[in-house]
Amino acid sequence: MKSSAPLARRLGLGDAVVIGVGSMVGAGVFAVFAPASAAAGAGLLIGLAIAAIVAFCNATSSAQLAARYPTSGGTYIYGREQLGQWPGFLAGWSFVIGKTASCAAMALTFATYTAPDGYTKPVAVAAIIALTAVNYFGVTRTAGLTRILVTIVLVILAGTVVLALTGPRASGGIDPAMLTDAGWYAILQSAGLLFFAFAGYARIATMGEEVIHPERTIPRAIVTALGIALGVYVVVAVTVLLVLGPDRLATSTAPLVDVVTAAGQAWATPVVRVGAGVAALGALLALIAGVGRTSLAMARHGDLPSYLTAVHPKYSVPHHAEITLAVVVSILIVTIDLRDAIGFSSFGVLLYYLIANVSAYTQASDQRRYPRAFQLLGALGCLTLAATLPVTSIAVGIAVLIVGVGFRALRIRRHPA
Repeated sequence: MKSSAPLARRLGLGDAVVIGVGSMVGAGVFAVFAPASAAAGAGLLIGLAIAAIVAFCNATSSAQLAARYPTSGGTYIYGREQLGQWPGFLAGWSFVIGKTASCAAMALTFATYTAPDGYTKPVAVAAIIALTAVNYFGVTRTAGLTRILVTIVLVILAGTVVLALTGPRASGGIDPAMLTDAGWYAILQSAGLLFFAFAGYARIATMGEEVIHPERTIPRAIVTALGIALGVYVVVAVTVLLVLGPDRLATSTAPLVDVVTAAGQAWATPVVRVGAGVAALGALLALIAGVGRTSLAMARHGDLPSYLTAVHPKYSVPHHAEITLAVVVSILIVTIDLRDAIGFSSFGVLLYYLIANVSAYTQASDQRRYPRAFQLLGALGCLTLAATLPVTSIAVGIAVLIVGVGFRALRIRRHPA
């Protein structure tokens, strides 16, 4: 195994919660409700509840495992330790490919809300470069900037909801009979897409090597961040459905901008656009940090090139991994669609948490914090939601997994342990 310098423990409970909330709120509020509505209409509210249940099970599994293995890498390390090298590799590879797609999705979300027409992709690439530079100069700067971004976003979201609900509503609204009109397959597909919004707590676990008192801090931070994000999602989801109705929401490219416009508050659209941009930047900042650290862990164990094991001697960050990520994401930005990126990201991350749940299930009784029933429900939920995602997302996800498996098999054949 390739060794490298350890990362410094500098993050407290508040820092960890902020990084998790920043990741989830940025991803979910501004990017995911439109495709979820396109899949299930008003049934996305049921989908949101299903996604939240699966996310809670996954979060408790991650918290239980992170308390036992407080190091960089998240489920990549948990899978290796609890199940073996191949399951660990599949978890790490699924996370890296899924969250690399998430980076592209967040950069595109930022640019969609803030860039002039025709400049979306150049602005998205510029965002990737700028935030990679922020991460490069240290994790404490990452946590500090994320705290500022989260505060701005929550204030703007609160104002948007108040403006929307005090203005004239769309005539459609939400009829309870509409919740299941699309059918349960469509509702499950919306849940799979909405799961994209809940995956931010993974960043807390993957940064376990940098958290102070990780055995206590990580479990508390994961559950707290998830609860805060869920409350925000429920309020915003109900608001956009009440104001726009499911049909208009399904075709919207900027739902919260459309919400304040429909409510007769068009003067607020520039503020909402700024909020969307800030939220996407907060999510992107934490994503870059999380993917970089999982790549570092995989490279340490020989599952990615040893070049990625480098830790900056002054700033104590995996700078080679983060620079490589920036290059790959920039390429994706110019080649993919935002909604496809969300589906592909969900597929990879659901497989990642499937392995997390199985890993947590195998832990001994003296390492357990939650009932095994949570892990069983989480694993079943991950499999179900992954299977109901759009066919293109599943096909591309399987193809990329096969590439990763082939690469590792070839490496093992050439360099057997």
